[in-house]
Amino acid sequence: MKSSITNAMTVDVEDYFQVSAFEGVIERDDWQKLPLRVERNTHRLLEVFEQYQIKSTFFTLGWVAERCPTLIKAIVDAGHELASHGYGHQRATQMDKAQFQHDVERSKKLLEDCAGVEIIGYRAPSFSVNDSNTWVYDILVELGFKYSSSTYPIAHDLYGVPDWPRFKYTRPEGIVEIPIPTITKGDKNIGIGGGGYFRLYPYWMSQKRINRYLSEEKQPYSFYFHPWEIDAEQPRVEGASIKSKIRHYINLSRMEPKIIRLLEDYRWSTMADVYEIKPR
Repeated sequence: MKSSITNAMTVDVEDYFQVSAFEGVIERDDWQKLPLRVERNTHRLLEVFEQYQIKSTFFTLGWVAERCPTLIKAIVDAGHELASHGYGHQRATQMDKAQFQHDVERSKKLLEDCAGVEIIGYRAPSFSVNDSNTWVYDILVELGFKYSSSTYPIAHDLYGVPDWPRFKYTRPEGIVEIPIPTITKGDKNIGIGGGGYFRLYPYWMSQKRINRYLSEEKQPYSFYFHPWEIDAEQPRVEGASIKSKIRHYINLSRMEPKIIRLLEDYRWSTMADVYEIKPR
């Protein structure tokens, strides 16, 4: 029997060559030369969500919107929430204030022009908001965002703020932050929000952790993944470390069936609906 809690399904719309794990071996200037697979993969997700009558939030790169404007319109026409993932998947920790404002403002305008809707949600690439750049929130408020989902309260080699709040809260700057879900083991937070963790572990283990979270915390759960994670036929990137390749390619062929099980086993909606975030 499904839990009575409605949870947030989210998709970070970026292509396989834009992930942080490959940023050291793929130059940004070469992106346009590589096979674009994000449009086809995202349309497949739209088909699956339609089949199971699920609404999701699509945190989308402005770079993708520039090249796939009909995809952006399709997301909104299907009743999903469109949100920003920045323009070019550059981590917020790698930009200064002016660069960040330009990146996010550019993304927001592209998405709004393509879709004709207000963009109120933002997710930083690789959850790259931490103690070093809390000024990000001032800029997001200035640009009209109502919420962010840019922090993961775990210890990780690429990201993480383990001592930050674990649940939705309003920042001093006036914007709502919705962290990626975790469960606790002793004094340690364990990530259960999706992505590579979900591909790595068997479904029963992920389900057990989600159920524990829902039972103990009585909070909505949010899940994230990427269109490239259902694409086992994507080109293999040369030159990346073994660790990066394992993280990126493990169990790609098993991901879509596992996503479908999630859709069947839990109740889902958008971030704005689940966390009651209203536009202006």
